Amino acid sequence: MIVTALQCDVSSLDEVRKMIDAHKGSDLYVLPEMWNTGFTVNPQADAIPESEARQMMSTLAKECGAAVAGSIAVRKFESSRVREFESSKVGAQRFSNRFYLAEPDGTISHYDKHHLFTVAKEDKAFEAGQQRTVVEYQGVRIMLLVCYDLRFPVWSRSQEDYDCIIYVANWPTLRIEPMRTLLKARAIENQCYVVGVNRVGGLFGGRSAIIAPGGTVIQEASADKQEAVSAEIDMQLLEKLRKKFPVLSDRDDFHIKH
Repeated sequence: MIVTALQCDVSSLDEVRKMIDAHKGSDLYVLPEMWNTGFTVNPQADAIPESEARQMMSTLAKECGAAVAGSIAVRKFESSRVREFESSKVGAQRFSNRFYLAEPDGTISHYDKHHLFTVAKEDKAFEAGQQRTVVEYQGVRIMLLVCYDLRFPVWSRSQEDYDCIIYVANWPTLRIEPMRTLLKARAIENQCYVVGVNRVGGLFGGRSAIIAPGGTVIQEASADKQEAVSAEIDMQLLEKLRKKFPVLSDRDDFHIKH
């Protein structure tokens, strides 16, 4: 499977289409966190209905004949009964930083960001997701994670249930070296491919990367340009490594409390 990290600034749907058209031939295209708005803690103004977000991602995938992934600030659907019950409460609307993976056949999976960035009060604006999401696409099991999740290895620890982690992010230049280090660490400790797709422009530091299971950086983007980097997720290589050096079988068992 060929994956392409689309490192960009805030982009419109038409701009994303042009980026994909300029890099044809991939099986999976990945956009940054909140690619259509930039990182926001004002979802009342910036979020879109989840139905609209799903349709947008699904349309992109069908148009390009490949899977498309990226996170969007969404306003969650609620039944009329829930809305009536909540109508007297302040802030009754519910929002998530939702990471979608849309396949060209119309299948859509999602993950709601679990570790909300409290420094920026993201936890006051969005609901934290409580479930990990692993999607199997073209024979590769892909775990979906978002930005700040990268700092928390327990949440992303392999249970031998995935082959690749995708992190979409808005990491600033100020903290770009921790991002680069942690992406490699997650690949090494979990014996998996890691795809990190960061925003670029303004305060944001790019350096999107695709990393091999041993921690080698296969491709890395620049710190200051919109660009795409691509690499193959080679399952034969991954299975050979895991068979030769089966460290995951010696992992500690634990239970995550939410």
